[in-house]
Amino acid sequence: MSEWLTEFGMFVAQLVTLVVIVGLAVAVILRARGETGERTRLRLDELNSTRRNRRRRMQLAASQPGARKRLAKAFRRDDKEHDRRSRKGEGEASATVWVLDFHGDIKASGTGQLAEEVSAVLAVAGEGDEVVIRLESAGGLVHGYGLAAAELDRLRQGGLSTTVCIDKVAASGGYLMACAADQLRAAPFAVIGSIGVIAQLPNLHRLLKRHDIDMEVLTAGRYKRTLTVFGENTEEGREKFREDLETTHTLFKRHVAERRPELDIESVATGEIWYGSDALRLGLVDALGTSEAYLVERMQQARIISLKLEHKQKLSDRLGMAVSRGVEHGVERGLEMLDAGRWQKR
Repeated sequence: MSEWLTEFGMFVAQLVTLVVIVGLAVAVILRARGETGERTRLRLDELNSTRRNRRRRMQLAASQPGARKRLAKAFRRDDKEHDRRSRKGEGEASATVWVLDFHGDIKASGTGQLAEEVSAVLAVAGEGDEVVIRLESAGGLVHGYGLAAAELDRLRQGGLSTTVCIDKVAASGGYLMACAADQLRAAPFAVIGSIGVIAQLPNLHRLLKRHDIDMEVLTAGRYKRTLTVFGENTEEGREKFREDLETTHTLFKRHVAERRPELDIESVATGEIWYGSDALRLGLVDALGTSEAYLVERMQQARIISLKLEHKQKLSDRLGMAVSRGVEHGVERGLEMLDAGRWQKR
């Protein structure tokens, strides 16, 4: 019996060793493949076809069992007729709507990707085409969002009609970007505006003094450093800092006013935010409605193509994201169970 257990243990050890070796070999091959070639890929989705296929699936699901075969045959006939007309160039939409997505963080870190997507559209877009940007951002750094707005300006300069759709929020730097479009559409409860500038920083000078710690701040140039975290701030430095904020605010207002000349800029450039319906009344947006509703409407006259530049992920990144999603899902599930338990207790 002991001899059999020894042999079985040796077999398990060899099997585990083999699995580890194969796993390492696969990981090396995948890593080698990932390090060659392009690091990005362009993903294009024709939303007209996606919506048509979903509608057909819904029609089949809602029909009586006996009618499903006839309905499927009708769909096949429609597809053949569509292919025939496409080969002859009949019934094709004369224009294309290109859809881009921008979800901004405080640094507008997606601007590089947006720039490449804009370049891709400008390279192929034809006369009568439109670009729809589904924008979501609560704002952030001035220089980051200034660059993002300049990238959207390229579309207008290229002669393309542009529409920004705001489903949730376009505030501060996000609204700075949105103003680059010919038309702004917002959902009724989307957050719009915040045309203002804010800066804040702590000052630890008195804390350091209390512990007999000196902090020397040396500069070359009168206003090289106006406010500091560790040194002693002066009233002159504070005043200069306020002037810099006002200068930035003036540039912000000028940018918005140039692109929306009918807007009473002084009445809305107070740093306040408004919801979509009030933003429409004030002239901050041009129409109410969701991005989905607008794209469905445009499908009647144009092809809708969603464009996204995707970065290829390494195997380690994919595994890390999978683990992260698993942990996040587990935590969410646990919170849901705890929340449900409160209502089940009597």
